[in-house]
Amino acid sequence: MRELYAIPPRDTLSRPACWFVPGGSPPVDFCFPPPSQPCVPIAGRAEAFPVHRIYCVGRNYEEHAREMGASGREEPFFFCKPADAVVCDGSGRLLVPYPDRTQDLQHEVELVVAIGAAGCRVTVEQAARMVWGYSVGIDLTRRDLQAQAKKLGRPWDVAKGFERSAPIGAIRPAGEVGALGQRRIWLQVNGQPRQEGRLSQMIWGVEETIAQLSGFFELAAGDLIFTGTPAGVGRLAPGDRIEAGIDGIGTIDLLVTPQ
Repeated sequence: MRELYAIPPRDTLSRPACWFVPGGSPPVDFCFPPPSQPCVPIAGRAEAFPVHRIYCVGRNYEEHAREMGASGREEPFFFCKPADAVVCDGSGRLLVPYPDRTQDLQHEVELVVAIGAAGCRVTVEQAARMVWGYSVGIDLTRRDLQAQAKKLGRPWDVAKGFERSAPIGAIRPAGEVGALGQRRIWLQVNGQPRQEGRLSQMIWGVEETIAQLSGFFELAAGDLIFTGTPAGVGRLAPGDRIEAGIDGIGTIDLLVTPQ
């Protein structure tokens, strides 16, 4: 894969001993079978996109930022979900059980950027060359647990990083999508509109977001970036059907099942 480092990558020899460098280590005998590789289907292809990490951007649409108590063009902030939080099929309806320990599960529809090249401290111009493709995803959130964490100044992990908290549609290669422009992003629950906006309303654009994120993390091929949600986030209940999409990129169909 291509690498777009604005600074030299750390030398392999400085990595912890537990790192296995391709071509530089003998085969490993694991003490139990390792987990399967999380992946996302690619639209129109038989191959899949292997997931490395999932990053998320908070409050990246002005109206949503206001409904969450913020205002203005603040510096972007990030949180993560585990790679195996992805739920995907490529066709048909996704089934997501209502998670434990919450009375307020909420939806957030988002543009997801699939990264195809490594990079650290990249410029906005370099960031554009790191984009492999795009998809539509839903950041499922245990809002009551998030509110508690905010009040106590604690991390958001239990609110954002639980199992099956990142449903996502098939990834469409960037070359097929073209310029994002003012594409419509939308979500409805049980046929009723909940969220609608335009990608052009993002406070921080895709390339700006990648450049900012690469200052905190060494990005790699296989990373997914959930880029924020428009206003209209709301509560979900068992039995709810969620349909969402981004014009020219894809759709997602999700059913919340009982616990």
